[in-house]
Amino acid sequence: MNFVFFSPHFPQNSTEFCYHLHEQGATVLGIGDVEYAHLEDKLTTSLTEYYKVGDLENYDEILRAVGYFTHKYGKIDRFESLNEYWLEQDASIRTDFNIYGTKTDFVYNLKQKSKMKEFFHKSGVSTVQFSTGTTRTDIDPFLQTVDFPLVVKPDLGSGASMTYKINNEEELNGFFATKPADVAFIIEEFIDGIILTYDGLVDINGNVRFATSHRFEQSVMDVVNNDDHLFYFCLKYVSPEVEQAGKSILKAFDIRERFFHIELFKSNKDGRIIALEVNMRPPGAWMTDAINYTHDIDIYKEWASMIVNNEVGGPYDGKYYTGYASRKNHKTYTYSHEDILAAFGANIVHFNVIEEVFSRASGNSAYQFRAEDLDKIRQIVRYIQQEEQGV
Repeated sequence: MNFVFFSPHFPQNSTEFCYHLHEQGATVLGIGDVEYAHLEDKLTTSLTEYYKVGDLENYDEILRAVGYFTHKYGKIDRFESLNEYWLEQDASIRTDFNIYGTKTDFVYNLKQKSKMKEFFHKSGVSTVQFSTGTTRTDIDPFLQTVDFPLVVKPDLGSGASMTYKINNEEELNGFFATKPADVAFIIEEFIDGIILTYDGLVDINGNVRFATSHRFEQSVMDVVNNDDHLFYFCLKYVSPEVEQAGKSILKAFDIRERFFHIELFKSNKDGRIIALEVNMRPPGAWMTDAINYTHDIDIYKEWASMIVNNEVGGPYDGKYYTGYASRKNHKTYTYSHEDILAAFGANIVHFNVIEEVFSRASGNSAYQFRAEDLDKIRQIVRYIQQEEQGV
């Protein structure tokens, strides 16, 4: 298999995907914008060849790089970045070189939130009511069916950037008076609930080969807008309601041979599972590593084995709950790093500084920790994120 990995140096865990592709016998060809000498050793030993471009946004440069690899190594079997930001460019390259995977005729169904809703309806899973009206008067019919608060977000985009809660008519009018003219927004009903995810691997035949679930009890929108710290949990199990909804959504999208990360609300009002959005890539914010710590596996290896050989091990039962708790530099915390290690060193499996581009949502630094009991995980979160009073 000739596998072109786009931007293999960023984010950092891309190295793990390249390493395990190489271990499974693939010819791994990298395209990036940093000097070869600056790549970490584990990545350089995983790449058969590396092609440096001046600008990852320059499509002509990427075309030339793939053309060069095709001339030297033969047909390219896969082109992938595993990164939400590059989904459209990945699809364009696959289309131009007839490479297996999502093409340009489908990619916006995976990127554009309003288009996702059609597939949620097809799946039979409830979804969030929405409007794509571009003016205040356009959304009058929508306002007759929902109450405040509302949520506005870019129709095309990932994460919680430019995502806001609208509490009343005055704020809504203010949004329409000041919103950027070059960004298409979607307006949704606000759901009071938690987010449960359905994450895993689906093979080339459309079969789910591995699945797990994360639980977010905070609004990531609020975390970003309030510059707050974040916490979440990787669960030992996938609840039957999440599994049923997740599999139905995968079938509706007809997604194959990919990681998947599906976000679902569980309503606090009536307990319904409500589809929010899909991300056909690995989950972010250290969640792939949380999967490893929860199930005692190497999900990078399992993904590479599925891609190269259509083989996945398991089944892998959850052995632990894995927590994530970040800190923000502008906050003053009660306990020091040394205090945390002294109190919970046996549970902590990872600590690191977060790359600046991800820090608004994910924190400036973060801890991962695991325990067999969820109450223990919650205790560790409270300890890490306890703030000094009156500071």
